[in-house]
Amino acid sequence: MKLLFILNPHSGKLNGDPDKIAAIASAIQLNFPGADMRLTQAPGHATELARQAAQNGYAAVAAIGGDGTINETARGLIGANTALAVLPNGSGNGFARELGMPLLLQEALPRLQKPRPAKCDVGRANGELFLNLAGVGIEADIAWQFMEQGKSGNRGKWPYFKIGAKAAFSYRPKTLRVQTDNEPERTLAPLTLVFANGRQYGSNFKIAPEASLTDGELDMVAVWNAPKWKLALAAPAFFTDHWRPFGLTQTTRVKRARITLPGEIVYHLDGEPRKTQNTLEIAIEPAALNVWRPCL
Repeated sequence: MKLLFILNPHSGKLNGDPDKIAAIASAIQLNFPGADMRLTQAPGHATELARQAAQNGYAAVAAIGGDGTINETARGLIGANTALAVLPNGSGNGFARELGMPLLLQEALPRLQKPRPAKCDVGRANGELFLNLAGVGIEADIAWQFMEQGKSGNRGKWPYFKIGAKAAFSYRPKTLRVQTDNEPERTLAPLTLVFANGRQYGSNFKIAPEASLTDGELDMVAVWNAPKWKLALAAPAFFTDHWRPFGLTQTTRVKRARITLPGEIVYHLDGEPRKTQNTLEIAIEPAALNVWRPCL
């Protein structure tokens, strides 16, 4: 069985460290003798490597990295027989958690030796793939600002926290026109509007606790603006599986949605920021991706 492992050498705490990369390579060979490993060299490289692996008949491609690396790898496997496997090495690891993967590499690798193949839905935002979440609102703005700041080399958790703290006090919800499936268009002004294929952003922060990767639908979750003290008190509820603060969220199951906002729309795909003009189209693509879940 041919396997390819794609590693983002700058994900998590690797920082391109050759010793850490060599340790991962050794762990892979210990669990999967003869497997191939490639390092990503630039944005989009994981997609190219995954597409080549599918063309060459690999049984699975395992993405080692955060949600961005996993998303890129999946793009090369849509519609192919080659499955996506996931080994988390990011910060939130939202999609890996949805698949039930252990977060430690030493525990995750053996769990893929007898995988459970499954079909997984994927989302599309203006035609671009997302596996877990897409959305507009405060978190998309934070992601965009963080990306812009990162161009100067100023990244990490502390800059992200500072951007998020500032946004929490300064962000003003935009008025969106939203049309879903065959329903009449509505006008919404949410703090954030999330389209969830999986349940969580990562770190067990579950924005859509009833969402499923296999139900052929997206959970559209609107989080309404509220006084900051009320939002702070409600935050712990998002780390539970069911309870949600009354009146702060509204969830609708959808297959398609169109968001209209004159001018610039900032949004994100699995945490990666994007911009478009005037219209954002969201859709679900059922059972489009083969995945490996870990053995029980």
